[in-house]
Amino acid sequence: MSQLPDETLRRILQQIQTTAQQSSKALAVSKAQISQKERDRRMLQLTIGEIASIPKDGKEVKMYKGVGKAFMEVPRTIMERDLKTQEKEINEDLTNLGKKNKYLEKQLAEAQAQLKDIFHHSETRDA
Repeated sequence: MSQLPDETLRRILQQIQTTAQQSSKALAVSKAQISQKERDRRMLQLTIGEIASIPKDGKEVKMYKGVGKAFMEVPRTIMERDLKTQEKEINEDLTNLGKKNKYLEKQLAEAQAQLKDIFHHSETRDA
């Protein structure tokens, strides 16, 4: 690295710093999305549990689904199916966000390691 001109070294350093900053921001966004999806999943699980606790005796309980600012009556089977589908989608999203999170953590760690190497080499060169 001591053979590189200072201007080239500065550009490389700036590019690595930019990558580290972008990775850090994307990682924070990813963690916030994971947190939100986990809250959504928990709400769905509670809703599914509450619906399951309602007895299925001969009398049908009316259930309503929010549609914009209004509510629409929905049969129990459709409500349960929709909730299970939403739970499946959230679990898939969480899996994808977990993979994205690992990639971003790896990218951030690599950028930080590169910065550390550059500063370590510049200190040994100056000494």
